[in-house]
Amino acid sequence: MPPLNLTGGGAMTIRKQDLQRISDYLWEIPTSFHPEMNVPVWIFADEDLIEDALGDLSLTQAVNVACLPGLVGHVAIMPDVHQGYGMPIGGVMAARVPEGIISPGAVGYDINCGVRVLASPIEYQSAIPYLNDLASTLYRNCPSGVGKGGSLPLSVEEFDRVCRQGARWALGKGYATEEDLERTEEFGCLEGADPAKASQRAKRRGKGQLGTLGAGNHFLEVDVVEEVFDSEAAAVMGLQAGCLAVQIHCGSRGFGHQICTDYVQDFQWAVINYGIKLPDRELVCAPFNSPEGQAYLAAMKAAANYAFANRQALAYHARRSFQEVFGSQAGQSLRQVYDIAHNMAKIETHQIEGEELTVCVHRKGATRAFGAGFSGLPSEYRPFGQPVLVPGSMGTESWILLGTKANEELSFGSSCHGAGRVMSRRQAKRTIRGDRLRAELEKEGINIRAGSMPGLAEEAPQAYKNVSRVVETVTHAGIAHKVARLRPIAVVKG
Repeated sequence: MPPLNLTGGGAMTIRKQDLQRISDYLWEIPTSFHPEMNVPVWIFADEDLIEDALGDLSLTQAVNVACLPGLVGHVAIMPDVHQGYGMPIGGVMAARVPEGIISPGAVGYDINCGVRVLASPIEYQSAIPYLNDLASTLYRNCPSGVGKGGSLPLSVEEFDRVCRQGARWALGKGYATEEDLERTEEFGCLEGADPAKASQRAKRRGKGQLGTLGAGNHFLEVDVVEEVFDSEAAAVMGLQAGCLAVQIHCGSRGFGHQICTDYVQDFQWAVINYGIKLPDRELVCAPFNSPEGQAYLAAMKAAANYAFANRQALAYHARRSFQEVFGSQAGQSLRQVYDIAHNMAKIETHQIEGEELTVCVHRKGATRAFGAGFSGLPSEYRPFGQPVLVPGSMGTESWILLGTKANEELSFGSSCHGAGRVMSRRQAKRTIRGDRLRAELEKEGINIRAGSMPGLAEEAPQAYKNVSRVVETVTHAGIAHKVARLRPIAVVKG
């Protein structure tokens, strides 16, 4: 049987009958499907979501990933999966360290794209008269859009400090609190980041963009906590039914995108030099412990730290906006729930087939979701597990979940990261008018601020899967359990 070789135009079709159903919410593509597969593929999905996954090349890409050298366990595919660059978005793989590989395409272009949620004690009913003003104030204070300049200009030296310190840099500048860092994945900073491993072009792109949302699926959203499912966990997080919350979704902007671009190009030579056979050239990689692999890891960490600082700066602007609209105490009472990444490679220890292994877990469009007792959580969260933040699609609900201990063996402690696309951006722009969509959303009581009507159309709710169905799948599969459901009332888009 020939390699799958997506980019060669001869992609193999995967049919439903090729899948083995393990349970109501878990399917497997066994290694017997293709002789070059090193590990099986596990897909978390119900009947409808598996049909969605079969509708594009997501599962073919997952099989390609399973052919990479040095992988262990299985490739895990989340229910919000859709086709991406090389590795599907919603994919998780683990490579043995130091013998395995590291792949930029399996992390993604927007390194440390992630979500931050802040909780407010302000009641929705009392806030209704102020929501239009709040949406406008957030839009003014939080720059959004393609190439939009940053709100925090940086010198060359300061930019490097951001890359090394992440959210700690923001703390030193007064843009963060100690609690913010405690309630951020990796406490807001990955050790070992080296901005010298990023190109000058990458630095030029990132230097002027700190404190910006960007465009695409990035947003800042005000929600109401519509329903609480775990009152004890919600109380610890600061989430109150009927009160406001804020979501921030963005990443490392042009800096991370250029780093991925540069290393995808550089690794074209690495696969030749190290004799790595690829099923798809978009999955270029290098041995983890090679100079090339270590250079990418250090550059990726620099972009990740930039993203942590970026979301922290936007949280500062959100607090400032609440203060302007609701008074001085409102900004101070906007407490962080958590901040998580969903495009990252992390060095972790996992039990795999009865053996404790150190692995490089690549999560692309998937978020870390460790269970209770994890030492990397703040003390108040350790009895519950890690918060998992699952944003909807502008006009639909979002979810706060908690990771489970059992999940660490199901998917290397990973969960879904959102709804997942079912319609390409091009298709959405062809079939949906942004101005009509805005009118429809505002009729539903959602205040919309957007710089581009075509950009708004790209992110229409109908372009995405049903996020609640995705959440039902991860909860029934044992990956996470529900804490709260949020409903959007104001959205800022680029």
